Amino acid sequence: MNPTNDRRIDYIEFPSTDIEKTKLFYYTVFGWKFEDFGPDYTSFHDGRLSGGFRKEKKVKPSGALIVLYSSDLEAIQRRIILADGKITRPTFEFPGGRRFHFSDPSGNELAVWSNVA
Repeated sequence: MNPTNDRRIDYIEFPSTDIEKTKLFYYTVFGWKFEDFGPDYTSFHDGRLSGGFRKEKKVKPSGALIVLYSSDLEAIQRRIILADGKITRPTFEFPGGRRFHFSDPSGNELAVWSNVA
């Protein structure tokens, strides 16, 4: 039992059409670490939160948007594009900062935000 995690998001799981390509993308762009559990599942740790990628034939859009943080949005955008990701919504401002949306090679949409101008 871990009372510090009680009622908090504990693990995030994404579908992936290609586990190896997904691992390469998130390692290259964000530096995430991975541990494989067979050929169809890998877990990740980003330094603060853990999650996983499960093998699926197709990725379906989800209602939840996972938002990552970066102190340098432009550098992360370049890394996403170089790693075969796509920018799905260009950088825009909102009260408190700026963000953009991207899709990974499997089609999962996430966002990156920054409070650094």
